[in-house]
Amino acid sequence: MSGGEPVHPKLGIRLNKICCIGAGYVGGPTMATIALKCPEIQVVIVDMNEARINAWNSDNLPIYEPGLPEVVKACRGKNLFFSTDVKKGIEDADIIFASVNTPTKTQGVGKGRAADLRFIESVGRTIAQHATRSKIVIEKSTVPIKTAEAIARVLTANEVSNGTIGKRFWILSNPEFLAEGTAMKDLDKPDRVLIGGQVEEAIQVLVDIYAHWVPREQILTTNLWSSELSKLVANAMLAQRVSSINSIARLCERTGADVKEVSRAIGADSRIGPKFLNASIGFGGSCFQKDILNLVYICQQFGLDEVAAYWQQVVDMNDAQKVSFTSRIIQALFNTVTKKKIAVFGFAFKKDTGDVRETPALTVCDMLMSDGAIVHVYDPKVVKEDAITEFKYHDVQVNDDQFIFASSPEEACDAAHAIIVLTEWDEFKTYNYDLFFQKMMKPAFLFDGRNMLDHEGLERLGFEVHALGKARPGVGSGDQDVVQRACSSPINRRTLGGGYRSEMRGESAALL
Repeated sequence: MSGGEPVHPKLGIRLNKICCIGAGYVGGPTMATIALKCPEIQVVIVDMNEARINAWNSDNLPIYEPGLPEVVKACRGKNLFFSTDVKKGIEDADIIFASVNTPTKTQGVGKGRAADLRFIESVGRTIAQHATRSKIVIEKSTVPIKTAEAIARVLTANEVSNGTIGKRFWILSNPEFLAEGTAMKDLDKPDRVLIGGQVEEAIQVLVDIYAHWVPREQILTTNLWSSELSKLVANAMLAQRVSSINSIARLCERTGADVKEVSRAIGADSRIGPKFLNASIGFGGSCFQKDILNLVYICQQFGLDEVAAYWQQVVDMNDAQKVSFTSRIIQALFNTVTKKKIAVFGFAFKKDTGDVRETPALTVCDMLMSDGAIVHVYDPKVVKEDAITEFKYHDVQVNDDQFIFASSPEEACDAAHAIIVLTEWDEFKTYNYDLFFQKMMKPAFLFDGRNMLDHEGLERLGFEVHALGKARPGVGSGDQDVVQRACSSPINRRTLGGGYRSEMRGESAALL
């Protein structure tokens, strides 16, 4: 004990206070959960973004995540605090999580593939500047392998320059494996917690925190490099399954097979399993593409060109799926959507989140508007301003007359030529599609980009339904010409270019 505070007998660090640098999608929910499960530990989340911190201290949290408001409300002001005082946060706590953005580089060496580590480097320099005693520094951000080594060099070099030799810094890797929309459930009952490090005593400090609610056998410990690489590989493997089943969906559309039946058949194999085998318009969000492109770059740096090409194909297939799906829409609508009203259900990249980063809806809406369509979007959580920001990030200018956000699905469908389902919101299954059909132009089309609706029932209502991975009887495909034309779309080139601006795209750049 030191001044009434519990102190580690060997490391000399205080054990009752945690500081998290970065109040974004990862830092906020993770620290709120730790505060809930460890009431004896004071958790402070710091971020230079004052508006974001103000939102965390209000009833209107800066991110939407089911279950998060209840946890924050239960802990905030007790042992969970949000602040812009980064210096005090570092001084007061000896266990520090780094949860800042690690975007894809948009310029220079590795542009469009390599991770931009300036924010994580800035965290290291700031900790070195303000630390007055030894610290455990934990990578929570998704980082390339060997990032811990870079952080350690920054900390050590600044120790010398600041004349503070005598402090020790132990670096741990603790990657997150959260899925937006289920993050709080993932944190409450994780499949596993992964902790990588080089000093057993430092690793055990973090193990003891998670052991408050996670069974010890589900807390995996590795060396630093295995932990850092595991996060990239986990996302790459999940994305690979999405692209794999989407490639088979394309084949099903040509052969008469039904991809849902194929998915069920192969998913029944215990060696494969059913998860991530639902054909869709493709993956989106802030992680999958960014992490795969980072993995591609790392492989190229080590001269593993064949390995890099293998993983690049996962991203290429994802881009092709979005283009192919939109091409089918245009062809079905008599090869033109000029001045036609199109109702789009969903703009978020997945259900139960308002996140629009890298959402497949960008490509679909961009292609439709480029062909002259008037797109009316309804999404229960996304606001138009966020969608426009994402378009601008991808260097796509949007005509307000062509891109309209509806206040209700009924408004979106009124006099529309087609409905396109782009996000798998559960409420979309409950709508009165007969009412929509009566208000739509005829023939009324429905394109299910998530294969989530009752297609036979919709056909009985009168809709011409187009599903992924299932050809319509008597209808040929022949979409190569439209795909070829659409591949020059600027949004697709920009998608492969990657890159994220945290202040606009929802992740925290705590030390900008």
